[in-house]
Amino acid sequence: MAEEMSKTEVRSSATTTGKTRSLWPSVLRWIPTSADRIIAAEKGLLSFVKTPYVQEQVNIGPGAPGSKVRWFRSSSNKPRFINTVTFDGKEGSPTLVMVHGYAASHGFFFKNFDYLANHFKVIAIDQLGWGGSSRPDFTCKSTEETEAWFVDSFEDWRKAKNLSNFILLGHSLGGYIAAKYALKHPEHVQHLILAGPAGFSIESDGNYEFVTRIRATWKGAILNHLWESNFTPPKIVRGLGPFGPNLVRKYTAARFSPKYSAEGVLTEEQSRLLSDYVYHTLAAKASGELCLKYIFAFGAIARMPLLNSASEWKVPTTFIYGAKDWMDYQGAKEARKQMKVPCEIIRVPQGGHFVFLENPDGFHSAMLYACRRFLSPHPDSEPFPEGLESA
Repeated sequence: MAEEMSKTEVRSSATTTGKTRSLWPSVLRWIPTSADRIIAAEKGLLSFVKTPYVQEQVNIGPGAPGSKVRWFRSSSNKPRFINTVTFDGKEGSPTLVMVHGYAASHGFFFKNFDYLANHFKVIAIDQLGWGGSSRPDFTCKSTEETEAWFVDSFEDWRKAKNLSNFILLGHSLGGYIAAKYALKHPEHVQHLILAGPAGFSIESDGNYEFVTRIRATWKGAILNHLWESNFTPPKIVRGLGPFGPNLVRKYTAARFSPKYSAEGVLTEEQSRLLSDYVYHTLAAKASGELCLKYIFAFGAIARMPLLNSASEWKVPTTFIYGAKDWMDYQGAKEARKQMKVPCEIIRVPQGGHFVFLENPDGFHSAMLYACRRFLSPHPDSEPFPEGLESA
């Protein structure tokens, strides 16, 4: 792997991602993880990437801009850091900023960085409270505060990086946050790309109807209670202690099994390193994960649906869905009817919710088509990619 990382950056990575470092070696702890092991797992996964990159911890300061309280009731004066990787790109290439989803981090895009870096200046981040970024105590008490936690920290990061006029890609929860950011700061976003975004569910889609049926059962009532109690998936991983890594390995093997292609989504080595990365990012201090119940009701139904804001959209948008994504694209079609800006919906075959991992070639074709006005001298004459579906 061609990698560029200064000693200063390594030091900041190791000291800003979680609680004060324990004196016990991680192998002797009930939860065998640490800030150092998150960054080590990240480096291991990015060993598959051949494009040179720089990893840095971007200081976004101690509090939200204009906020009367420091990071929403946090008493800490410590600065927060956003873990960031920037890949070498061709001079003059458009800037692409990539934002991961829930229970994920930027390393999930490891199969896409090389290809996209041939066309863009690629920058990927771990959102505040996730991955190798700082993990402040999560003290938000409402949907509005929770959205501000992510949107305002992203804006602080943008200012620190002195970025503007970039293409913004968000996946799942990252798509929800990217859309909320573009609504609040449209002047900085040239184009918005939402890959399997959360927040567009409508009452007529299958997921909504399924959740309604489940809620009516006693099992659904228990699950709904756990959801409202903010019992998150990472809490299960942490609760299992030294048995957590094995659970994550089994999940990764099952989740990315050969159901989309005969050869499978991941090689054995990729599965091993992704499992290691996922475990350490999930098992670390709970922070950003606690957003779940404030942004979504049980069943991942948004409490403040993006569909309600579609008429306020100011940024041209492309939706990308795997053909087997459990996030229904019908909500995006409803939103498009209300938008006053250009909007496209692209479906990629042989892909589900993690379409960029399950069918990277199809995802890359969709990305280039979505960004054709920034990449092609004749964007209007670019043909729609063969094999993809325009919804």
